[in-house]
Amino acid sequence: MVRIAFFGTPAFAVPTLQALLASQHPVVAAVTQPDRPRGRGRRVSESPVKQLAAANGLPVLQPERMKDPTFMQALAALAPDLGVVAAYGRLLPDALLALPRLGMINVHASLLPKYRGASPIHRAVMAGDTETGVTIIRLVREMDAGPMLRRAALPIADDDTSATLDHKLAELGAGELLHAVDDLDLGRAVEEAQDHAGATFAPRLTREDGVMDWSRPAPDLHNQVRGLHPWPRASCRLNGARYLIHRTAPAGPPDAAAGAAAASPGQVIAAAGGRLVVAAGGHTALSILEIQPEGGRPLPVRAFLAGHPIAPGALFDRP
Repeated sequence: MVRIAFFGTPAFAVPTLQALLASQHPVVAAVTQPDRPRGRGRRVSESPVKQLAAANGLPVLQPERMKDPTFMQALAALAPDLGVVAAYGRLLPDALLALPRLGMINVHASLLPKYRGASPIHRAVMAGDTETGVTIIRLVREMDAGPMLRRAALPIADDDTSATLDHKLAELGAGELLHAVDDLDLGRAVEEAQDHAGATFAPRLTREDGVMDWSRPAPDLHNQVRGLHPWPRASCRLNGARYLIHRTAPAGPPDAAAGAAAASPGQVIAAAGGRLVVAAGGHTALSILEIQPEGGRPLPVRAFLAGHPIAPGALFDRP
C-alpha cells in the first residue's frame, strides 16, 4: 500500500480522488485551493474536491501559499509516500515535490509532449484535433516536462466540446492513474522520457481567445466555439451589441456554396425560419444554433430571432 496526499481542485480531479478512495491505497489528505467566488453569482463556495473529501472524512488542507511552513509541516506530519496531482491549479515548489518518498505524479489531459500547460483540452478542440488522451507523468520543476509512466489515447468526437471532453478524460485519467500507483507500489513502474523537441504549449485561456475572426473558415470557427465551451465562450458583435455564441455548425449547401461566395466574411446570409447563417472565410458559412445576448440568457436561434430580428446583409464583427 502507498499512503497518498492528493492535490486537486475542479470537477476534473473528482474521478481520480474517487478511484483512490475506492482502492487499497490510503489517502491521508486532500490539498485543494482556498474557497473562492465561483459561478455567475460569484458566491464563495468549496471546490468539488473539498466537497468530496469532506464527505469522506479526509483532512483538507487549503494553503494560500505553497511554501507556507505551517502547511508543509502539516503535510509532512501525515507522512505521505506519494503525491498525486490532478488539476490542482498551481505550480508546486521543489521542496514539496521532494516531500513524499516516491515523489509526485500528475494526471495531464493530453498526449504529452503535445499541449503542455493550463488548457490542453480546450486547445485540442480549438485546433480541430481528432484525438487526445491522458498522460501520467512524474512532476519535475519544468511544467509538464517530467517522464511518462502511462499514456492512453481517446478520440475527439465531432460534437465534443471542452466540457464533454473534460468529463471523458477525467474518467480515463482516473483509471490510468490508479494503474500507475499500483506499478509504483509494486516496483514495476517504467518511466519514459518525453521528446522535448516535439513539445507544444497550451497557455491559459483569456477572453481574447473567444474573439471570432470571420475571415477564418467556418470549420475553424466551429472548433473555436466548441473549444471555448463553457468558458470564455466565442464572441462577436452585431450593431454594437456583444453576443456569446454557444452552438454552431458549418453550413452546407446551398448556403456555403452560393450565399457565402457572394457575401463578405461576417455578413448574414439567412436570418429566418430558425436559421441564422453567417458568411465566413474561404467561401464557407457558419450556422449559429444557440446565441446569448450579453447580460441575457442563451437562446435557440429561432427564439432569438423572434425577439431580435436581423436583416440579411447585416454584418457580425469582432467584439
